[in-house]
Amino acid sequence: MAAIQPPPPAGARVPWGRAPRRLRDAFEAWAGAPVREAVTQPSGFSPGVAARLRLADGRRFFVKAVGPAPNPDSAGIHRRELRVLRALPADVPAPRPRWHFDEGEDGWIALVLDDIEGRHPRQPWELGELERVLDALVRLGQRLTPAPLPPEAAPRIAGRFTLSGWGRLLAADAATRARLGPWPRENLERLAALEARAGDAAAGDALIHHDVRADNLLLTPDRVWFLDWPHAHVGAAWVDAVLFAPSVTMQGGPPPEEVLAGHPAARAADADAVTAVVAALAGFFTEQGLRPPPPGLPALRAFQEGQGAVARDWLRRRLRQDDGAAGASAKATA
Repeated sequence: MAAIQPPPPAGARVPWGRAPRRLRDAFEAWAGAPVREAVTQPSGFSPGVAARLRLADGRRFFVKAVGPAPNPDSAGIHRRELRVLRALPADVPAPRPRWHFDEGEDGWIALVLDDIEGRHPRQPWELGELERVLDALVRLGQRLTPAPLPPEAAPRIAGRFTLSGWGRLLAADAATRARLGPWPRENLERLAALEARAGDAAAGDALIHHDVRADNLLLTPDRVWFLDWPHAHVGAAWVDAVLFAPSVTMQGGPPPEEVLAGHPAARAADADAVTAVVAALAGFFTEQGLRPPPPGLPALRAFQEGQGAVARDWLRRRLRQDDGAAGASAKATA
């Protein structure tokens, strides 16, 4: 399948200098030094501040901050990430939280983290860098099994998968269903039933990042760093590889099955379980891609639909193989 060219993953960034003065003053009081340089980082979906800060004494930090507008959900996402980052073991390659500012429901929240001097993987994907990331993802799964976080920091995937969409589309009005392509529209009941099995299929004891993609990774000479942890859950270690694969293909990398081939746990996972998770992922991206953009995130839906196109093609291929294998088995036993 040819690579999709979605818009870059970017929210409506707010420069550090436009964050409330009370927030900037509180940070400098904590740091004990003024900010001399603030460089906005464009990559990633967040309608707020995302900037590398250099202080007058030479220290560097990364700050992410949002207010109650334009997207009221973003503050809760930052709070969830803070809970996860605080609980991660010190040797996990994730930036450590150093300070935070939280004015509550109607105010601003800011997370100040270590600034990692790395870069995102090149786009389109280079195979050597993809291999580095998959190797790091394997080690991450091993280190985070069993999950070292309390339930309030990272909920379990159990019974109901965290991503879905076919079930909502099945219950949607005819006008919404008409926007689907012929194959998902004709197979909607089957896809919804398959998606419903994903929660049990993805159950496990590993802490999974749940949102691995190029803009949530930084490469340094000796490490792969995993950024943005608010969606962490406890489940099977191979789930991260499955959720990662469509973004790789969309951004010029190999097909999803080749991505999974580079992850031992994904290679060894039950094929039906993987297919159920792929179904849920395809349903999620398909249904989300039909929605209007959320406030402050104008590129999100196109980015989701780009992954949805890959995930639907992947799911269709897996189901075709399953149907072929079932037909061959029926002939052999007739």
